[in-house]
Amino acid sequence: MIFMEPLLIYKALSNETRSLIMQWLKNPEEFFDEKPYLQQGLNFQIGVCVGDIQAKAGLAQSVISSYLLTMQKAGLLESERIGKWTYYRRNETTIQEFAEFLKEKL
Repeated sequence: MIFMEPLLIYKALSNETRSLIMQWLKNPEEFFDEKPYLQQGLNFQIGVCVGDIQAKAGLAQSVISSYLLTMQKAGLLESERIGKWTYYRRNETTIQEFAEFLKEKL
């Protein structure tokens, strides 16, 4: 298993908003408007901008940034910075490994 401590993942997913963010990022086209991304020559493969996640969650930017960092440290998210914006996407490899861990160990 490559992913980090399972407890970090449990902790990251124990918060309702963080769990929702994982759901939103699974199918971002269902929850976010991709048009502004396409206008910049981007798409959701790069991820979703922190500002869009923050607006959807309705929480302070600092809270969302903290949540995203927690999920990234757990290995659930990857980020990419383009200019002054940071985009987050799911780390499907870690998610799959965690699912296998759950299947085998629990």
